[in-house]
Amino acid sequence: MNKAFTREGEGDEDDDAVPTPQIPAGAKNYITPQGCARLRAELLQLIDEERPKVVDVVHWAALNGDRSENGDYLYGKKRLREIDRRIRFLTKRLEIAEVVDPSVHAGSDQVFFGATVTYADDLGEERTVTILGIDEVDTGRQQVSWVSPVARALLKARVGDEVALQTPAGPRTLEVLGVRYPPPARA
Repeated sequence: MNKAFTREGEGDEDDDAVPTPQIPAGAKNYITPQGCARLRAELLQLIDEERPKVVDVVHWAALNGDRSENGDYLYGKKRLREIDRRIRFLTKRLEIAEVVDPSVHAGSDQVFFGATVTYADDLGEERTVTILGIDEVDTGRQQVSWVSPVARALLKARVGDEVALQTPAGPRTLEVLGVRYPPPARA
């Protein structure tokens, strides 16, 4: 159907969608147990708490008459679309998630998924990053996705190794100074 002949709000579910991180073709959606638990908790909170509250508001607003000028109704319907979109996203990501426990590498000096790596670049600047899954990264907490250029350069390196990193400003050399993993969970 031609978009010109659809009602406003129909078919435009993804027009205002927040861009979601893409998983490279053929790659797995690695995630730590903690990251998986956070995504699952968010999904359950949306399904069990937030969505029912918004449905109640929309139902109440619909009973108040003219829906075209009813702010509660219009905002509620928009919020429902946002919640449903996030529920679909989380459900799909959790279905394909491959949970990897980085604590199995505790004590290792080699960089694998889940490692917290301290490195120095060729300018002498030291940085510490934790390599996590695409869906659990918080860049404000010095976390990088395992598919990022820095993580790809560091993966499988050992303490003392120098690795090459291609940047827009040209090639850089990174020296791995330290590797840490979370301790194994106590049973």
